[in-house]
Amino acid sequence: MPTPRRSGRVIVYTGDGKGKTTAALGLALRAVGRGMNVAVLQFLKSPERTYGEQLALERLGVDVRQLGAGFTWTKTSDIHREALKRAWAVAKEYVYSGRYDMIVLDELNNVLAIDRFPVEDIVSVSEVLELIRTRPPSLHLVITGRAARPELMAAADIVTEMKLVKHDYEQGRTAMKGIEF
Repeated sequence: MPTPRRSGRVIVYTGDGKGKTTAALGLALRAVGRGMNVAVLQFLKSPERTYGEQLALERLGVDVRQLGAGFTWTKTSDIHREALKRAWAVAKEYVYSGRYDMIVLDELNNVLAIDRFPVEDIVSVSEVLELIRTRPPSLHLVITGRAARPELMAAADIVTEMKLVKHDYEQGRTAMKGIEF
């Protein structure tokens, strides 16, 4: 039985390096190990493709939803805008449902920094701040992605900035299936 919490935390993983989602999912794994009910909402990954972390977390009872249109950006901005609209609606529903102890909003920082098409009319930094402020008091909310806005970092209890020091793709090696995607 998990220890009752008086207040949840807001945790932001940001930076230019790899590992933001991995760090957040590690945190989710520890939470599941302590009996917490966890959901992971992925704002960019598409349900058209299955990912290793999705399969592993689902086996452990984590509710994983891939709500985006994919990483390629070759699709029209309308497709991405509609996916984002649905993803933000799902995120709000999950946060206010009272069913979860922790929710990971994966790649939400990236969404807020998109410059390819305007997203302010769908989800703005002020709306995310309002979600943080009005979430259930015991809910841990984890936000990942590059380019976290200063306002979100100020509102968070914990901010971790990832910095890439060395990676073999810089030497021309491709990503290894099952390890990097």
